[in-house]
Amino acid sequence: MRRIVPIIIVVHLFVSLVFVACTAPPDPQAEKWFDEGVQAGKKLDYVEAFQLFRKAAEHGNAQAQYSLGVMCAQGLGVEQNYAEAVGWYRKAADQGDAKAQHNLGVMYSEGQGVPQNYAEAVRWYRKAADQGDSRAQYNIGAMYAKGHGVVQNSVEAATWYRKAADQGDADTQFNIG
Repeated sequence: MRRIVPIIIVVHLFVSLVFVACTAPPDPQAEKWFDEGVQAGKKLDYVEAFQLFRKAAEHGNAQAQYSLGVMCAQGLGVEQNYAEAVGWYRKAADQGDAKAQHNLGVMYSEGQGVPQNYAEAVRWYRKAADQGDSRAQYNIGAMYAKGHGVVQNSVEAATWYRKAADQGDADTQFNIG
């Protein structure tokens, strides 16, 4: 047992150093493009917003990648394209963006841009829920209530609904009374 603890510490330290070495600092130009995209979107100039978000996204900006996913899914500034939305959501989700993880779960749950796959939807919802995303927590509850992608379990469903409600999610509070 004594040898396991030092090995675990060394492995943890190595993984932490690799993560720090591979994590690039935010790109100031990408952040500028993202901010300009937000401003264009506020002016309802979705074509300009899309172009600016794309520049930022191609430089690794997760917020821009998520925003492009939304724009592709809703057809804002571009023709609606669920498959392209999934691609942008995945890029942001892989960087840990909870909103993108949630939306990727929705895409799998609804079969939009990807084949419908409830288990994959639950996997992405759980990643977002673990970061405190109340919409994802609610959706996991719904998956347990319906038995989609998981074994149907009303107790587990209630647990997830409660997590979402405890964060002030009004829809969940209304639904659970």
